[in-house]
Amino acid sequence: MIEVDPHLLIVDDDERIRDLLKKFLMRNGFLVSAARDAAHARRILSGLDFDLIVMDVMMPGEDGMSLTRAIRETSMTPILLLTAKGETEDRIKGLEAGADDYLPKPFEPKELLLRINAILRRMPEVSEADTAPKVLHLGPIRYDIDRGEMWQGDEIVRLTATESQLMKIFAGTPGEAVSRTKLVEDLGRDRGQAQERAVDVQITRLRRKIEEDPKQPRYLQTVRGAGYMLAPD
Repeated sequence: MIEVDPHLLIVDDDERIRDLLKKFLMRNGFLVSAARDAAHARRILSGLDFDLIVMDVMMPGEDGMSLTRAIRETSMTPILLLTAKGETEDRIKGLEAGADDYLPKPFEPKELLLRINAILRRMPEVSEADTAPKVLHLGPIRYDIDRGEMWQGDEIVRLTATESQLMKIFAGTPGEAVSRTKLVEDLGRDRGQAQERAVDVQITRLRRKIEEDPKQPRYLQTVRGAGYMLAPD
């Protein structure tokens, strides 16, 4: 199976820490981008999707807590917060803001690596029946179930980790509606309306990659009162 290295975003105003983390994580098999503050991170996030965000809390201007809350309004991308504050109350505030994990400074790089891998492993695998079709056709798009890859002609369509998991979930039950609540659970997130709205955002982004007209979806349909359904050719 061909696997794409997870793409991480590091957000930290300390250039030395940014560079050290970037080099360390790249040596351990990740694709890594970096932002010097929240405003820079917002610009990057407006054009790219990431598998996980590692973010410092204490930054000039907008802090990491505020940016985490803003990201959670539209995205389910996992977030790991870094901070010099290690008190229980601060950890709770970080988790309440929507972070998936919280690591106080100073920390050992190995622990950061273990926490990142633990977060990424939480995304559930979808079992595949031997009798299921191996490739789903969505107009000019084809989705290889075994490889978890999407292609348009000879070009691979890059999927984020969340989009890939959504495709695996839908491909497991093509032609059947999957509720927003079930999608939140299968993606390993806590229940709640905010997370269901985040699923809606991810569905919208996925439709842009597979639909000729995302506003009138043919293949990733909304089933009123039931959720979403993948309807391959």
